[in-house]
Amino acid sequence: MRSGLKVLIAALIGMAVVVSGCIGGGGPAKIVWASTQLNPPEERAFVLNELIPGFKEKTGIDVEFVPISYSDLATRMEGEMQSGKVTIDVVADLHGGLDYFNAKGWLQDLSGKKLEGRTFIESYMKYATDKNGKVFYIPWMSATYVMVVNKEAFKYLPSGLTEEDVIKGTDKWTYDALLAWVKNIYEQTGKKAFGLPAGPKGLLHRFIHGYLYPSFTGYEAKKFESPEAVEMWNYFKELWKYTNPASTTWDAMADPLLQGEVLIAWDHTARIKNAITTKPDQFVVVPVPRGPKGRGFIVVLAGLAIPKNAPHPDEAWKLIDYLTKPETQVKVLEKVGFFPTVKEAENAVPEGPLKILVKGVTAQSSTKDALIVMIPNLGAKGGEFSGIYRDAFKRIILQGEDPEKVLNELGPKLHQLFKEQGVEEP
Repeated sequence: MRSGLKVLIAALIGMAVVVSGCIGGGGPAKIVWASTQLNPPEERAFVLNELIPGFKEKTGIDVEFVPISYSDLATRMEGEMQSGKVTIDVVADLHGGLDYFNAKGWLQDLSGKKLEGRTFIESYMKYATDKNGKVFYIPWMSATYVMVVNKEAFKYLPSGLTEEDVIKGTDKWTYDALLAWVKNIYEQTGKKAFGLPAGPKGLLHRFIHGYLYPSFTGYEAKKFESPEAVEMWNYFKELWKYTNPASTTWDAMADPLLQGEVLIAWDHTARIKNAITTKPDQFVVVPVPRGPKGRGFIVVLAGLAIPKNAPHPDEAWKLIDYLTKPETQVKVLEKVGFFPTVKEAENAVPEGPLKILVKGVTAQSSTKDALIVMIPNLGAKGGEFSGIYRDAFKRIILQGEDPEKVLNELGPKLHQLFKEQGVEEP
C-alpha cells in the first residue's frame, strides 16, 4: 500500500513539473540548441555558465545545449526529418553544414524576421541567403586570417602607398605594393621583414589556396594550373626573396612578431592574438592586399538556423536574437575569440587589444572588392587537399622547380579529390 502511494505521489509530482513547464511560464521549460561550435571544454563552460544563464535571466526560457559533431548532427537531423518528430529548436553549425541542410529542405526560411539594433556584414548575409532569396541562417560568429603590421614598417612604405591605404584596404593596397614594401625594407635595413607560418603545423596552405589563388585566378581550385596561377607562383617566388627564411620553422606568427624577427606577417587571428594583447601599441591588424581578381580571403562562418517543424520556433528566434546582439557578440569575442558578424559590435568593444583585432577584421570583411572563400568541405580528404598546395609550395618556392610543370602534375590529383567527393570545385 505504502509503495503504491509513493508511485502515485511521484506520478503527481511528475505531472506538476510537466504542467508548470508547459503552461506556468507561458512557454516551454526548455529549448534544445544543438551546436557543432563551442564544444571544447573551456568554450562549453562559457556557454553553460555565462551565455545560457544570461538568456534565461532575460527571457525566462531555459536552454539545453547539445554539443555534437557535424556527422552526428547530420544523422540526427535526417532521422528527425524522416520521422516527423523534430526535437531540435536551434542549430549552430558552419556555413558548409547549414548549406547542406538547406539543400535537403530541412531549415526554415528566416527572410521575414527582423533583428533590431544590428547591421550584419553584407558579405556574410550573402552566404546566408540561397539563390531563391531564402535566408536559411543568421550569421553568428566568424574567424579569419589577416595581416599584422609592426608600426615600424610604415617608415618604409613605397611611393604611392599610404598608411591609410593599408589600414583601410584601398585599391592601392595590392600584392605588388606588398612586394615593393618588403623590398624597400630589405634595401634600407637588410632585413627580410615578411613572415608566413610555413612550419610543419603552420597554416601556409590556407594562405595559398584561400588568399593568393582567389586574388590571382578568381578561384581556390578550379584554375589550379591556369596561366594566371603560373603568374601567381612567379609572384610568390619574388615575395619569398624578402620573406624571413625562418618562416619554414614557424607554426604561428605571434612570437616572430613580438621578437621583431618580422615586421609584416599573415596568420589566423587566433595565432597572432598574443602579439596584439602583449604589445597593443606596437601593432595594427590590416586587411590583406588585393590581386588582379580581387581581395581573396577565407572566412570561417558559423550561423544559427531553425529546423523545419521545430517544436518552439518563437523561443528559438529569441535565442538567435540574444546571441547576435552586439553586447553578446563582444562577450563571445572576449571569452572564446570568435569575431562578431554585426558591425555595431566594433563600437561595443572596449579600447585595447581586442578593438585592434576587431577593427582589422571588420575592415577586411567590409572591403568593396572582398572575394570571400570558404574552406572546401572535403571531409576525410581535407588533408590531401591541403597537402597538394603545400607540395606545390615546397617544389616551386623551396626547390625552384618550374611552376607550369609542377601545377600540371598536381592539378589532376586536386580535381580528382573534388570529383571523388562529389563537391563542386571552388
